[in-house]
Amino acid sequence: MIKLSSIEKLLAAFILFVAAMLIVRVAYANNLRYIFLLWNLFLAWIPFQISVVLTVSKHNNKWINYFLLAAWLLFFPNALYIITDLIHLENSRADVPVWFDAILIFTSSVTGLIMAFASLYQVEKYLQKNMKQKHINKLLVAALFLGSFGVYIGRFLRWNSWDILANPVSLLVEIATHIIMPIHHFRTWVVTLLLTGLFSLLYFSIKKLPGYLQQPGN
Repeated sequence: MIKLSSIEKLLAAFILFVAAMLIVRVAYANNLRYIFLLWNLFLAWIPFQISVVLTVSKHNNKWINYFLLAAWLLFFPNALYIITDLIHLENSRADVPVWFDAILIFTSSVTGLIMAFASLYQVEKYLQKNMKQKHINKLLVAALFLGSFGVYIGRFLRWNSWDILANPVSLLVEIATHIIMPIHHFRTWVVTLLLTGLFSLLYFSIKKLPGYLQQPGN
């Protein structure tokens, strides 16, 4: 029997909640709108599981660990990406109350962020074995920056993680174009920096909460 950790039980509860809401929505509206949220949650689950493997693995092969870190970074934007699904509320239809869809998408976004930050924390724990915390914090912000850029690529340019294997040349050319000519792609970097700031504030604030709650008087 598979034994789930506390975070895995929490994530399972969130995913079941989203699935239940989707079942109700399909039955009520008689369409499959927003069913894609389950696929997005699966994609968000991948970097989380990679980070778990990275931290619980007993081997000391640095090349395997480097591969896992690279794979994690490749799929990491998928976990952050779900927050942008809120954009679909702009085109909300009358077949279901808007408040229902808002709760559905918001819950999916929160679930994705939990998986993103849980995986980032696992990576942080791995890095703590060999690095000082001040250097790790810079790497964490860098990872969030790259993840935010990945969110932009996925949401606005419509690329996904699989394209690095399926269509690597075109993907790399487009990325290089945005890097080489930042002025011509002003929105790219504004959105990326805004998301980086948001995700960084959320991640480091959440890390502070346990210590704050344990203070006398709280």
